[in-house]
Amino acid sequence: MKTEFVRYLERLSELYPTIDKASTEIINLQSILNLPKGTEHFLSDIHGEYESFSHVLRNGSGAVRKKIDDVFGHTLGTNDKSELASLIYYPKEKIDYIKSLDKDTENWYKITLYRLIEICKVVSSKYTRSKVRKALPPAYAYVIEELITEKPEVLNRGAYYDGIVNTILEIGAAEKFIIAIAELIQRLVVDHLHIIGDIYDRGSGAHKIMDKLCSYHSLDIQWGNHDILWMGAAVGNPACIATVIRNSIRYGNLDVIEDGYGINMIPLATFAMSVYADDDCSCFEIKNKKHSYETEIELEMKMHKAITVIQFKLEGQLIQNHPEFDMNERCLLDKIDFENGTVTIGENVYKMKDVNFPTIDKENPYKLTEREEDMMNKLYSAFVKCEKLQKHMQLMLKKGGMYKVYNGNLLFHGCVPMNSDGSFKAVNVNGKEYSGKDLYDAYEACVRKVLVSNNKKEKSIGGDILWYLWSGSGSPLFGRDRMTTFERYFIEDKTSHHEEKNAYYDLIETEDATNRIFEEFGLDGTGHIINGHVPVHQSEGENPLKCDGKVIMIDGGFSKPYHKVTGIAGYTLTYNSYGLTLTAHEPFESAEQVIQNGKDIVSNQVAVQHAFNRILVGDTDNGKKLKENIADLKELIEAYRQGIISEREK
Repeated sequence: MKTEFVRYLERLSELYPTIDKASTEIINLQSILNLPKGTEHFLSDIHGEYESFSHVLRNGSGAVRKKIDDVFGHTLGTNDKSELASLIYYPKEKIDYIKSLDKDTENWYKITLYRLIEICKVVSSKYTRSKVRKALPPAYAYVIEELITEKPEVLNRGAYYDGIVNTILEIGAAEKFIIAIAELIQRLVVDHLHIIGDIYDRGSGAHKIMDKLCSYHSLDIQWGNHDILWMGAAVGNPACIATVIRNSIRYGNLDVIEDGYGINMIPLATFAMSVYADDDCSCFEIKNKKHSYETEIELEMKMHKAITVIQFKLEGQLIQNHPEFDMNERCLLDKIDFENGTVTIGENVYKMKDVNFPTIDKENPYKLTEREEDMMNKLYSAFVKCEKLQKHMQLMLKKGGMYKVYNGNLLFHGCVPMNSDGSFKAVNVNGKEYSGKDLYDAYEACVRKVLVSNNKKEKSIGGDILWYLWSGSGSPLFGRDRMTTFERYFIEDKTSHHEEKNAYYDLIETEDATNRIFEEFGLDGTGHIINGHVPVHQSEGENPLKCDGKVIMIDGGFSKPYHKVTGIAGYTLTYNSYGLTLTAHEPFESAEQVIQNGKDIVSNQVAVQHAFNRILVGDTDNGKKLKENIADLKELIEAYRQGIISEREK
């Protein structure tokens, strides 16, 4: 054996000091390989819709209801199954509702406990006892393990289980026990969660979603351009900070910044009221208005305009500092003709809806005024010193990446930038051109570096790259030729609003392009490309499955503003031991509707790929690692037997 490998085996012998212990571990690992593959759950473009996200997480995109159907078949009616499902989703709230109906709660407790135990037996059967044990709530771990474990040595098993259940009822622990076992079912139904980008913006609950993800048992995140924008704000990039605030005001979600992250907006409000006191700011309407007082809406519109103008100034400075971004056409403040009220974009001259810009110096339009500079300094300090925001961005860093290869599938948010001829588009990153997988890797290295660096210059340059990932034409997370924010605010002519999608979105309908992408990322093409970013317009007949199902677009519009144009409230995907299932969701009304009426939001499920033979752990990426561990342990046993390494104990 080579010296390096012997050294490795010596380290391994510290964990498995005898032949017996190494042999026992091989048997354990081999048994895991033969278990059914755990369920993967894919969500994309959540955009701050916490209630919908929370519900889909609870119901596993229909996985919980399917387990109920598997366990009870025709022995339970549809209403009873719906009631049981709603209990598993919202156990505490459901119990409170049942108690309010003045039902025979003791009998309901007993029936419910037996049903939950049967479901728990099934959902725990695909895991080892040790993994289930780790997931058990500490207060009831022993009792739950007794109830869900088959005991062939007990002759009268019915009486044994009855005794435990009756004791639970007698000591008044039924409610807490039901809640514990319902939450355990939720935990075991989904083994791993994939978030395919865009947790932030539009909806008002992004911070709550991040709190939830911080405690989730197993997940990964593929960064979306809205997530990258918040990461840029967290490291103090001024253009990212201004854009985050503008997005939040535009969608009526300042609560995320003020209440969610405790960042004070009074400096911006004071500035806006002073500078735009006599301006109706009619171009800066607020979507999803939440305030009943007209004065609050007026204030937010003035804040909206103030931060938008600042954003355009900061973006102009950034673009001028980075000629490699090739975005000079997006510097438009110096193209405004204030006397005629027009702006020149390319070869076209457009009439502007608003030319009242008291803070813009016509000779130096991208320079901030002293008051703007002072306000941005305060906002910079608030963002970089916000502990909660920094914690959430560390989760993004720890669990996130530009893309992920997982069990033969390629996951990313936006696109692999391509040219119309099917070749991969070359993009300049820090003075060097990259394309395809190398482009993703180069950007991921930049993101990771800026989030951990303490060097002020590195953080500044890295923050600018994060901004480019938000809206640059070469960004894999954006996937369009330009972001026409200026045009949408100030120009009536909608032809100026057009953003050309990257060639990727047309090419993925062809087998040549998708196979080229699989090859680029080292895949054999038997899996799928799974991405979001661009909402699928189901109401117009658009299909989320591209290239005969090789590409799956799962952005169906979680965000409420998209519901009218998409016709649904989001796609999600599950991948279990039987194959891939795509789910279209109806708009989520409320948890109360689920609890009181058993109304779920799964509207349609389509099998994308059905496995002829049940997929086992041994067929997964984790299975490959376990097989490597088994091989190493066999080498360790052989080294013990040959005397190359001595057993440490007998």
